[in-house]
Amino acid sequence: MSPVPADELGHKPLDGGWGWMVVFGAHISIGFAYSTPKAISIFFNEIQEELGASYSEIAWVSSIMLAVMYAGGPVSSVLVKRFGSRPVVIMGGLMCGVSMVTASFGSSIIYLYLCIGIIGGCGLSFNLNASLTIISKYFLAKRPLANGLAMAGSPVFLCFLAPLNQYLLGTFGWRGSLLILGGLMLNCCVAGALMRPAITSCELSSATQKKVEQRNTDVKGRCRKNARKFLNFSFFKDRGFIIYIIGNVMFIFGAYAPIVFLSAYAISQGVEKYSAAYLLSIMGFVDMFVRPGTGLVANSKWIRPRIQYFFSFAMVFNGTVHLLCPLVKSYTSLVVYAVFSGVGFGMVFALIFECLMDLMGNQRFPSAVGLVTIIECFPMLLGPPVAGLLVDIFGDYKYLFFMCGSVVVTGGLFLFIMNIYHYHMLNKEKAAKDRQQNHNIEIQEHACTSEAEIERTEPEAAEMNRA
Repeated sequence: MSPVPADELGHKPLDGGWGWMVVFGAHISIGFAYSTPKAISIFFNEIQEELGASYSEIAWVSSIMLAVMYAGGPVSSVLVKRFGSRPVVIMGGLMCGVSMVTASFGSSIIYLYLCIGIIGGCGLSFNLNASLTIISKYFLAKRPLANGLAMAGSPVFLCFLAPLNQYLLGTFGWRGSLLILGGLMLNCCVAGALMRPAITSCELSSATQKKVEQRNTDVKGRCRKNARKFLNFSFFKDRGFIIYIIGNVMFIFGAYAPIVFLSAYAISQGVEKYSAAYLLSIMGFVDMFVRPGTGLVANSKWIRPRIQYFFSFAMVFNGTVHLLCPLVKSYTSLVVYAVFSGVGFGMVFALIFECLMDLMGNQRFPSAVGLVTIIECFPMLLGPPVAGLLVDIFGDYKYLFFMCGSVVVTGGLFLFIMNIYHYHMLNKEKAAKDRQQNHNIEIQEHACTSEAEIERTEPEAAEMNRA
């Protein structure tokens, strides 16, 4: 079963107090980070008509944004270690606001790639990584619940932004909508202001103030040393980490394309535009309750030791829902698909970073999440454009859902099977280590016994020599 790593922070996290305000701030920043690339897909049809872009070309906008958000993880980790989460999130909020405002003046698809994809993706990266890191500083026992509440920001904001963007599109056009959206994203700066650094009990003791100052100096020295190294490739020596990253890459490749193209698919089935946008809201509304609920379930004594298997089940469930989507045609059936897709997506993203914390521990998590996000940027970058290319080639959305669902189900089954092997090997290695330790103890005891016998026989031999 999954071992829960010991806390290596040197102090016991508060598990409450101001930590819940930090969770609220993370809820806002993570909400914008994950919902924005999906919600702006409502503008895609209008942008396609004005700029003359194909399905695969317009899909690169969300794809580049998501890829840069994930690829910026190592840079964000270094900045968080050096400056803390608060200034990093504030800077990310400013970049997000500027990216949307400048994109509203775009006249080419390449310009949108630069503004929304690269600048906006960097801002979202700062928001995401810094928010996840500071939660691990404030929570340990209640960490799955805190992560679930913070990650619930994605469906909450998606539920709100999808109909809002459709309204703004009909009222102000896609340019005016991006301008207003940029102003809304400046609220990430307010969220960052809530993320004050965690204060430990030893820092509150005046008797140990000098030791604390010395420790802070050492920490800054270590941060400068770590800043020289963006990626820690020693994680690839960890079998559990390798299994996690392979399954995760497969999920990320197929996870976002069905959401990005859901509104367009519904419109192609004869659904009215506002009703098609509400499908994203329905998915987000369901996801909103599933994430904290999954956090509560994952925090139970029965599930937490088996959280990696729970994560595998969530992936298989999510992929199966995508595979069944092309079989439905009516709007009611699409609503049912949106509900179950929200359930599957919410379960996966409530567990995706908790499982990494479970494997790596609090101390190694900031570096590990940076490495994970930069690896995930490649499937994130390729997934939606490949799906859009299938639509361009076949003129039908069903192949998109078949491809994405198959990849996600395969990733979930891979995680389940390989985790069984991983924990079997862990138990086997632990047993071998215990046997080796017992053998070493026996050798030491035998050596001590031999020395004692020699000490007893030496006086007798001397007496015999004198006689």
